[in-house]
Amino acid sequence: MTRSARDIRQFPVHLGLGATTVAQPEFTGGAWYEAYAERHGADGAEGRLVAMHTFTSDWTTWEIHPEGEELVLCIAGQITILQELAEGQVHSETIGAGEYLVNPAGVWHTADVAERATVLFVTPGLGTENRER
Repeated sequence: MTRSARDIRQFPVHLGLGATTVAQPEFTGGAWYEAYAERHGADGAEGRLVAMHTFTSDWTTWEIHPEGEELVLCIAGQITILQELAEGQVHSETIGAGEYLVNPAGVWHTADVAERATVLFVTPGLGTENRER
């Protein structure tokens, strides 16, 4: 258990079974997510990753979280979330500081960023997949 302050942009947090909060090692990029899945996969669909990232360009991939809904909370700037609906249509919504939306379970999503956006995510990581945009 971490008793001193940490920067969520560097050290994400896992919300686990039994209402636990587990500080994570420093975020280092794509491979970090694989190690996260190994550390907390046993929490199944109820485990959540809380992370904050700043973006200055559009995402280059789509992602999907089949086991649960993802909360996307814009902290600063603006970000446009694109959600690929079952009918093949794409829902696009721009959120700004203080606004949030939910990526439903099983919906492919990506994001566009005009200038800069800082976003907090509460993500069900189990089964997450990515594909090129």
